[in-house]
Amino acid sequence: MPASTEGRVAVYIDFDNIVISRYSQTHGGGRRKTEMLRDITIDALRDDPAIAGRMAEARVDLGAILDYASSFGTVAIARAYADWAVPVNASYQDQLVGRAVDLVQMFPTVQSMKNGADIRMSVDVVEDLFRLPELTHVVIVSGDSDFIALAQRCRRLGRYVVGIGVAGGTSKALNAACNEYKDYDGLPGLDSNGDQGDTDGRAARASGAAAATTSTDAGAPAAKKQPARGARSSGGKKDAAASGTTAAKPAELRAATSLLRRALELGQSKDDVEWVPSSGVKTQMLRMDPTFQEKPLGYATFTDFLKSRGNVVELREEGQQRFVRLREPKDAAN
Repeated sequence: MPASTEGRVAVYIDFDNIVISRYSQTHGGGRRKTEMLRDITIDALRDDPAIAGRMAEARVDLGAILDYASSFGTVAIARAYADWAVPVNASYQDQLVGRAVDLVQMFPTVQSMKNGADIRMSVDVVEDLFRLPELTHVVIVSGDSDFIALAQRCRRLGRYVVGIGVAGGTSKALNAACNEYKDYDGLPGLDSNGDQGDTDGRAARASGAAAATTSTDAGAPAAKKQPARGARSSGGKKDAAASGTTAAKPAELRAATSLLRRALELGQSKDDVEWVPSSGVKTQMLRMDPTFQEKPLGYATFTDFLKSRGNVVELREEGQQRFVRLREPKDAAN
């Protein structure tokens, strides 16, 4: 149950606009060339390395957009508007569905292939604001000037409006109509790589466990293989977590580190602070990935998890409070 002071966020993605703008920014060629994206087939994406390479270079990280939206509060609504029969759009479906985004199908209604997403999206936003008065933030992911009036109306209705668009493809008037605007390229955590630190963390835990075994019970390996009767039923998982050992897969550990890094980048960027309360970091991680739990990874507490990422983050304690920040790159390399 969210706190009463926590924001309630609604995210609306003009999907064609953001994908076409990103492709145009990466490869140039103007709108006429980018509209040819609709003609790219599934076979071409699979069999033509040149086309696949261009699409990969211009691929939009929708996770970064949704993570940034979640920094304002709990995402209550997330919708993406597009013609999902177009192969280029369809290639994003798994990414969107995996983040619980509703895919709104927009069929082309005129010969120019314009699908009317701007009108449908505007109608949905206004309807949601009247239907759900608890919504505090509206995130409009588009650079289309058609949404200027929508942003103005949301502000008049007392909502905080955040715009996200691709540099060079966003109307300046739309930027001015929002309370806050963010360039896609400037999203925190866009280039985060959680691989760093996982190997070192596992190595540290492994060496620590090995040292403990050698110093305390070096001559009794059989006792380790044959636990006392009833040990399994008395909370063996808790004991494993408390001891710092883990059966988590390397991919799970890398994902957890990446999640931690992005959550911290969001917290530091949004609040313009260096040190972020550890409780706030975990709250943001759960907003981004509700499945995150430290115990299955082998840690009794979230603080233990943070300490295991010592080459990625720093911890500071002030009385009963703990604060965390990303370690400087020069420190992380040492």
